[in-house]
This record gives sequence, structure tokens and C-alpha cells, in this order.
Amino acid sequence: MGTPTTARIMDGTALADKLYRRVAEQAEQFFRSTGRRPLLATVLVGDDPASHTYVRMKRNRCSQVGLQSRSVQLAASTTTAELVGHIRELSADPAVDGILVQHPLPAHIDERAAFESIAPDKDVDGVTKASFASMALGGNGFHSCTPGGIIRLLDAYDVRIAASRAVVVGRSPILGKPMGMLLLSRDATVTYCHSHTTDLAEHVRSADIVIAAVGRPELIRGDWIRPGAVVVDAGYHPGNVGDVEYQVAAQRASLITPVPGGVGPMTIAVLVDQTMRSAQRR
Repeated sequence: MGTPTTARIMDGTALADKLYRRVAEQAEQFFRSTGRRPLLATVLVGDDPASHTYVRMKRNRCSQVGLQSRSVQLAASTTTAELVGHIRELSADPAVDGILVQHPLPAHIDERAAFESIAPDKDVDGVTKASFASMALGGNGFHSCTPGGIIRLLDAYDVRIAASRAVVVGRSPILGKPMGMLLLSRDATVTYCHSHTTDLAEHVRSADIVIAAVGRPELIRGDWIRPGAVVVDAGYHPGNVGDVEYQVAAQRASLITPVPGGVGPMTIAVLVDQTMRSAQRR
């Protein structure tokens, strides 16, 4: 990798739009051959404004590309057992192709139990243990949407993953952990870092590819970035701030994702694409 003066932007919005156009064509073909539209069921518990916004965005995107969506909105007082019951009904419904349980869930709900009640062949958000195993073992299951979107971004910008040194900062079960598995499956040498990592700066400085997924604004300082490295920022905080100190990092990286407009658009695009793929498989 060279040493640029300013990084090239990895435009997630443009790549997502390209993916939506392809899905729209597939959805129309699917409708002509089957007489129905692929259907994504969204499950939302409680009244968190951000969660309502995210679900609305996902449903709108489905509509724009010719997919249907069904909304299940439950009270904040819903129990784990009640939520699991609703999800199992959706899993058994032949009209439903994909299921999204919007997270985070209220604190009293067992989030893992909710996720595991999703039928693996309808887990288009890639949150079940079966999906994680597929990502780790190279199966044909669905990817966690944000890691899956990041891989597509790296591929679109011809980033060499094989033999690269990749550092993933974050270890959540639906972002950091599956991200590392997907990179490992592509022959990267992967290091996981997290809140207990000592010498975080030194780990980041060694990386050809940095994936920032820790959920803390500008934790990754710009001068930690190795000249010519690729920087993917999966964080988002008020004021359009990510997990990386963008202005400084952009002077050192070869490629970098903006916040917003980088990883975020790809997350929803992968969800929509995987719903389409689920319908085609079924």
C-alpha cells in the first residue's frame, strides 16, 4: 500500500444504491413467476425513538425495491416468552421470508433467546448461532448485516483481504465477532481488540485493515493509522462522529469510510438483499 495525502472515500451510499437496483429487478422477476412479493417481518419491542426510526427506514427500503414488509409492534412490558411466541409464529408462516428483531431489546428480555427463536432460513439479519457458525465455517447462511456490508465494501474497492493484517476493534456478537470470522474466512490474519486490550494503539498501527466497531466516539486516534491502511468505521454518534478520529485518519489511510454514508447504508442494503435471497431459496 502507498502513502496517500488524503484517503479515497468508500462510498457506501452509492454501492447500496447499486445493490437496491439489482434487488428491484430480482423482486419483479420473482413476482412475475410466483405472484407474490418477498416479505420481511419486523419485530419491535418498546418505544425507543431510534429503534422506530431504524425499522421505518428498513420498511421504506423494502417498499422502494418491491418487497413487502409486515410490522409487529409490541409493548415495552412484553416478556421474553411472549416475544419468543410471536417470533415462532413468524418463523412458521410460509408467507414470511425474513425476520428482523430490532435490537437492542428492553433490558428485561433475554435477547439471545429471542434471536434463537428465529428460524435459521429466515434469519436475514444474521443474528442466530446458526448464522454465526455459517460465517465462521464458510457455510451458505446469512451474514450479520453490518459485517456483510463491510465485506462488500472492501470487495467493491478491490481491497486485498488475503494475507492482510486486520484489526477488529469490538467484539459484539452481531458485529465485531462475525466481522473477524468473515475476514478470517478470506485468509486475513485477524486480531480482535476490545475494552481490556492493552497497547491498543500499537495493535492498530500494525494493521493493513482497521475495522472500528467499539461504539465509543473517536476512540481510534487518527495518528494510530498506519500510512496506506484501509479504515472502516462502523460507529455512529451524535454530530456525525464515528469511532475513528476521521480528519486525521483520512490524511494517513488509503481508503476510509465516511460517517455517515459509509457502513450504515450497506447494513440496510444487505438486509434487503438477504430477504430477497431467502425468498428465492424458499
